[in-house]
Amino acid sequence: MYVVCKTKNNHLKSLNDSLEGEVKAFLIDEGQLHTYDDLTKVNPVTPTTVLKCLQARYRAKVFYTHAGCTLVALNPFQPVPDLYSLDVMKEYHCAPQPQESKPHIFIVAEEAYRNVQGQVEPVNQSLVVSGESGAGKTWTSRCLMKYYATVAACSSLLKSQDTVERIEKRVLDSNPIMEAFGNACTLRNSNSSRFGKYIQLQLNRSQLLVGASVQTYLLEKTRVAGQPANERNFHIFYQMMTGGSDEQRREWKMSHDQRFDWLPNAEKTLEEDCFDETVEAMLHLGINAEKQGHIFRILAGLLQLGNVTFCSAMDESQPSLLSYPIDFMQHCASLLCVPVEELQTCLRVRTLRAGKQSALFKPCSLADCSVRRDCLAKVIYAQLFEWLVTFINDSICADNSTWCNFIGLLDVYGFECFQFNNLEQLCINYANEKLQQHFVAHYLKAQQEEYVSEGLEWSFVKYQDNQGCLDLIEGIPTGVFSLLNEECLLNRASDAKQFRVRLEKELSDNGSMSWDKFSKQPHFTVAHYAGKVSYQIEGMMEKNKDPVPPELIYLLKKSENPLLHQLFADRDPVGQGTRGLKQVVTVVSKFKNSLESLMKILHSTTPHYTRCIKPNTDCRPLTFKKEEVIMQLEACGIVETIHISAAGFPISCPVYKQCTVGCLELLEEHRNRVCSQRAFSIQCCWHRYKQRRRHAMRRAVTLIQAGKYRSCDCTDFVLVLQALMDALAEAELDDAEDLQEEAMPPELDPILRARGSVQLSSIQEPVMVRGWPMGLALASAPTITVSMTATGFQKMMSVMACLNGHCFRSGEYKVETNQFKQGVASIRAQPRGSTKLHYQRSPLLYADLHPDHKRDGVTGLNQILLEST
Repeated sequence: MYVVCKTKNNHLKSLNDSLEGEVKAFLIDEGQLHTYDDLTKVNPVTPTTVLKCLQARYRAKVFYTHAGCTLVALNPFQPVPDLYSLDVMKEYHCAPQPQESKPHIFIVAEEAYRNVQGQVEPVNQSLVVSGESGAGKTWTSRCLMKYYATVAACSSLLKSQDTVERIEKRVLDSNPIMEAFGNACTLRNSNSSRFGKYIQLQLNRSQLLVGASVQTYLLEKTRVAGQPANERNFHIFYQMMTGGSDEQRREWKMSHDQRFDWLPNAEKTLEEDCFDETVEAMLHLGINAEKQGHIFRILAGLLQLGNVTFCSAMDESQPSLLSYPIDFMQHCASLLCVPVEELQTCLRVRTLRAGKQSALFKPCSLADCSVRRDCLAKVIYAQLFEWLVTFINDSICADNSTWCNFIGLLDVYGFECFQFNNLEQLCINYANEKLQQHFVAHYLKAQQEEYVSEGLEWSFVKYQDNQGCLDLIEGIPTGVFSLLNEECLLNRASDAKQFRVRLEKELSDNGSMSWDKFSKQPHFTVAHYAGKVSYQIEGMMEKNKDPVPPELIYLLKKSENPLLHQLFADRDPVGQGTRGLKQVVTVVSKFKNSLESLMKILHSTTPHYTRCIKPNTDCRPLTFKKEEVIMQLEACGIVETIHISAAGFPISCPVYKQCTVGCLELLEEHRNRVCSQRAFSIQCCWHRYKQRRRHAMRRAVTLIQAGKYRSCDCTDFVLVLQALMDALAEAELDDAEDLQEEAMPPELDPILRARGSVQLSSIQEPVMVRGWPMGLALASAPTITVSMTATGFQKMMSVMACLNGHCFRSGEYKVETNQFKQGVASIRAQPRGSTKLHYQRSPLLYADLHPDHKRDGVTGLNQILLEST
């Protein structure tokens, strides 16, 4: 046994020595490390080699690097000129193979866009941007939105150019509004998102941007009434302080020298404190000056409410007193447009109701008064934020019939670990755990299983699976969330120590949870994928209940501020269900449900991952701290991702590169040739189908027109023929001789007379037209003199019938027949022979529907001569 163990140890030592030698050999040429734009080319792949390459690229001011299926983005903490310009966007969009260009966030965006264009299943795409707070997720999401808006506008048709620009402008204008009302300066990030959002960019069948929608998750509304040390409130309050005009500040009752308890670090100026940009974005989205006035008055009222303080009354049976000065309460009531007396009462007196009994009024303790004040501020701000998101969606969301695919951008709060962590941090880190599980299931696990199913000789790469941590948090019935909800349903005061005992009893077997037995504060520690976080239990149950006293809702319903009244008009103050029972919907329940719906969307789309890395915690430009970076790389599984990508695709590994590049080129060439042939065959079939369909439609139209003309002309011909018979009979029996005294037309050629043709006087030679009926067409002929011959009475009758429609009505035609020269012919005589009329083209093409009787000469259909057969 000793010999076996010694042999195994020697083997492991030799492997470690070999790997260490390979690492040293790779790192010996440090001048070339920054050239590795894809970390799958690194050999060997170890945390040390990956870290060294990223550090070298960061020093060379190269901030994007491929890592298999993911893109690593290092935050430079300073503006980088021309890195995100329009020219750079067009360069990546127009590149034949964007993957061959330098790594950039636009490569990820273009790949997703081309997947939609190619209708690659699943067609809908999701871009998941993850990382710690301050790693650059918000900036990355902003660049992605601008890229898609620009690409859609550049690809638009001329007729829709104005529409696309208007839509993309509104989509981009939603960013500054949501950041102003939802972002704040924290210890880790000057523009930290205090809510999660998933933006769906809606594309039509031509892949043009036609709209967007925004879904938000868990706004940190507690920040409006309490800010951690050295952090700030939401940006919008500081924007009002620095950007409001003198007139606006007077309206808001906000003097220049006034200080607000809920605006710490107001002297700190940030780039995000841009009030004019927020106002302009509101106008573009349709929030007019009147609505803006209502919004800013509400926000100013909340700042005044934060300065309201209380002191204990001499008599405990009396409500707590207001601390002086009391102007803040009056200003708050005036800005919120509520009665000041009722506002004071709601904050200091509790209303108790027991069934149908009369309401009882109980003075609130000093602590309860402060809790009610903070609760009023939180519920107003949360409702206002929700109204803003709804208004933005109404402004930018397209009708369901106009879009068919979407590209989703997910920007959520990063993993957080502070000195004091509570329910907000637990929910935020739970969301990051779910996203990490999605990445593990979609790539690290599924990709390796696919390799095995394809017959590759594969040994599984170990990775950190966070399923145990998720079971700890969301497990039913003994997860942290389930126990929290159960505790909130009990009608008793919350006890942090008792809840800690229950957690320890129920979850002691889970390796992801631990406790510090020497800590005086009740807490529990969770081992997340990104590190251990200790959560304070005190106050967690109350935050989960999120109770709102009914009297506060009743007060806000009475507000004369139109917007504030609208926010609470439909809200049930008591929160009763259909059977009159009070419904308790906890914070973690709502957040868990919304997160599950988000994960369903992500699972139904093609994901693209971008890992934002924070080089240092101090946000100093171009400062790379290896210890902090390596922790982030290990937490999100970057090294394992590179291992799987490099081993699964030999083209990415330098060892196999030379022997596989021919094979790949031949396969690609053959594939392109086959695709071209198939495309040509499809095009031929499509063109043949279109030609046959066009011919069938043309034939059908011709038959329909011929039938229509035949039915109309036959009727006209019968009427014309009857009138002509009557007129000829009268002329023959009464005064046929008078017709001979009129001027005779020139003699016709004997051949024409024998053939029974008709010749118009303006034509040198007869035009032979094979066609009948002629009555409808010649009825609109202009005034002309006609000489004609016909060798048979029926032939003459046919010709006269064609001309009768106009000549006998107008009385301006002189008609002679050769029968008058050869003697009177009786209409009762039986003529010999027959007359047939043919046509080569429809005479309706030449008909003159608006004849001018004063014109000289004839054109068009009036030039037609008939041919006797």
